[in-house]
Amino acid sequence: MRIFILNLTVMLSLAGASFTQQTPKTSADTPSAAADAPIANPGRPTVSNPATLTPTGYLQFESGVLSAWNSPEIDSQTSVNEVVKFALTRRVEFMAGLEPVAHSRAGSKSSNDAGGISLGVQTVLFQGEGATPTFSASYSHSVYGGNAPDLDIGSSSNSVVLLASADVKKFHYDANVFFNEVMSDPVRRAQFGQSLTVSHALSTRFGLSGEVWRFTQPFLRGNAAGNLWAVSYTANKGLVFDAGFNRGLTSTSTRWEVFAGFTYLLPHKILHR
Repeated sequence: MRIFILNLTVMLSLAGASFTQQTPKTSADTPSAAADAPIANPGRPTVSNPATLTPTGYLQFESGVLSAWNSPEIDSQTSVNEVVKFALTRRVEFMAGLEPVAHSRAGSKSSNDAGGISLGVQTVLFQGEGATPTFSASYSHSVYGGNAPDLDIGSSSNSVVLLASADVKKFHYDANVFFNEVMSDPVRRAQFGQSLTVSHALSTRFGLSGEVWRFTQPFLRGNAAGNLWAVSYTANKGLVFDAGFNRGLTSTSTRWEVFAGFTYLLPHKILHR
């Protein structure tokens, strides 16, 4: 827990520094310009990702720290995770995910290890609006497996995800179906998963999300499932903080996970199209 709090403090300090170091307000920063400012599209902290993409031409960073207890391979683990997204067009988005470090404990032994790095792309298949869902598909590939122990879901070498998102009567939902390839040298097996997240705005700044998810565990011949709850706070259009917990629902699921982090959309466009 001390490691979790330390990592969270560092991340929040970095977020605050990057926010306060934005360029001073100019004549262009009028109420009209603020209204046209791009809006962050967080994928964290839920298992589900949105089918919609981030604003075209802007970099988005999703940073977080996660602590987990009672997983199949370990007694506890605290890790830092980062996802970077960049939408090249309104229909194509590139993604990079990494876990710089994970502190794990199993019995009397503990270790600090590097996690994996993955690269991927997501494309919009059908652009919906309101209650009409947006459908997307994504593919990601692990370019570095790392040596940190896995939690209940494990790490995929290759992953294909089908995504759907829509707004229905003041509720927003993200539904994902996963087709993963997992590996335990030299054996490779298929893993399937499903997740459903429902979110609701509590006010103009606060939101609440609830999620259920399930993944097969081909090497354990079991299923990992969980119930996740998270709250979010929108500081501005480009900065969203989040915190929450996940409760494992099966004997081979990680029993408890707590997490916190933020999504930050860089305010300046790096690609003009």
